[in-house]
Formats: sequence, structure tokens, C-alpha cells
Amino acid sequence: MLKWLRSLRAVPDIPEAAWSAVLARYPFLVERAAADLPRLRTLAAQFLRDKRFHGAHGFVITDEVALSIAAQAVLPVLHLRAGLDWYDDFVGIVVHPTEVVARRTTTDEAGIVHEYDEVVAGEAMDRGPVMLSWQDVLASSITAGAGYNVVIHEFAHKIDMRGGEADGCPDLPGGFAGQPSARAARAAWMSVLQPAFEAFREKTIMADRFGSEAPWLDPYGAESPSEFFAVACEAYFVNRAAFGDEFPDLIRLFDTFFAFDHRVA
Repeated sequence: MLKWLRSLRAVPDIPEAAWSAVLARYPFLVERAAADLPRLRTLAAQFLRDKRFHGAHGFVITDEVALSIAAQAVLPVLHLRAGLDWYDDFVGIVVHPTEVVARRTTTDEAGIVHEYDEVVAGEAMDRGPVMLSWQDVLASSITAGAGYNVVIHEFAHKIDMRGGEADGCPDLPGGFAGQPSARAARAAWMSVLQPAFEAFREKTIMADRFGSEAPWLDPYGAESPSEFFAVACEAYFVNRAAFGDEFPDLIRLFDTFFAFDHRVA
């Protein structure tokens, strides 16, 4: 959406009672510096102005639904310089009452096409809408301990896609982490994320095949670097302490990128 067009539309006023209810339902939203909360509220209101919510299969988009999603969606961009511009490649958010069965098609190395069904709680399409299961959005209020959050997962994919194909590395400028160029910044990013992904994938395989200790993060992150990035972002924003214990190098990388002040008032 063009910036000048957005500016013509008024930012909605979020009622105090509604905002307080969302913060109470999703306590990880307030686990940051008190100065962050007014900006979180402002970005959530701007998000509600810019995006269009659609209910699937008769699902009704209430103020609670829209505000709950908005408040969580803006958390990753709270301190990013470009703010909501990271999400300017789409407008629509489709909310289903529960998980969705999606038909997938893949082609193997021999050129044979395989079709299968996959149950998904959310999906972010490149330059297209975001799909979410309201059942899983609600579950985010009680799954922070496991580092699970479907809204942050899908919007992390949007951040990943912003510079092109989703590959686990967001669009980075020269100067990021002191690197002289965008190429060097990407290399520095992947030098941290790729080993973390490979170690996580190995741990997931060992748990699945040989019954060793299962990883703390959602094993879906072992699918690819892009899924690992999204799963890691979930945990980073909803359970920073556990994430930092598990991935000390990765949390420093994310701190540099997301530029958060993590002090709790």
C-alpha cells in the first residue's frame, strides 16, 4: 500500500479496556521495557488501519480477533527502523476458526510429482495474504513456555521474504553488525544461523529416529533454514530466557537485528 494513501486514512483509537484485555491474555507482550508499550499500541493501531481481515468458513472477525493478531504481528518490527514497511507487500489477513488442511505438491529429484495434505495453523504467502488459525492464535496465550506463537511465526516469514525468497536471512543492509556490504552482512548472518539450524536438525533427527532428548523448539524448524528462522523468532519474542539458554549465539544475532531493549520495567 502506498504510504501517501495510508496517511489519508485515520488511525483507529484502541479502547483502553480492549487493549488491557489483550495485554492480559498475552502476557509476553508486556515482558519488555515500559516505554515499548505505547509504541506497540501505536503500531497495532496503524496495522489495523492498513490491513484487511477476512473470516473464512463463516468465522466472524471481532475487535478481539483483529486486535489480538495486530498486537502480536507488530512485535517483531517494534524497533526496526522501517517499522510496518516490512509488511507492505500485502493487505489481507485470512482467519480460519481452526487449522486448515492444505494440498501440497512437490517434485523429487527424479522429476516425479508427489501430492500430499498438510495440516497448517498458519501460512504466509510471498506478496500475498497471511492465513491464521484463530484456535492457534488463542493458544499463544498459554504456549509461551514452549516458545510457540503462530502469529509471530508467519510474520517472521514476511520479514524473511522482504528481500526475496525465504531462506532464513532477512534483507540486511551494509553496515549491519559492522559489515562493509550487504553481501558481507548476509554472510555474517548465515555464519551464525546455519550452524544453529544444522545442529537443531541433527538433534531433531536423533530424537525422532533414536529416541534421544527432543529439542525444546518446535521440530518443524528442522524443515529448512527459513522455517528455523520463523520458529526461532517465535521463541525469541515469547520466551527470551529459554531461547537464550538454548541458542546464545543466535540471541545475540537477533538482538542486533531486532534492536530491542529487553529490560523489563
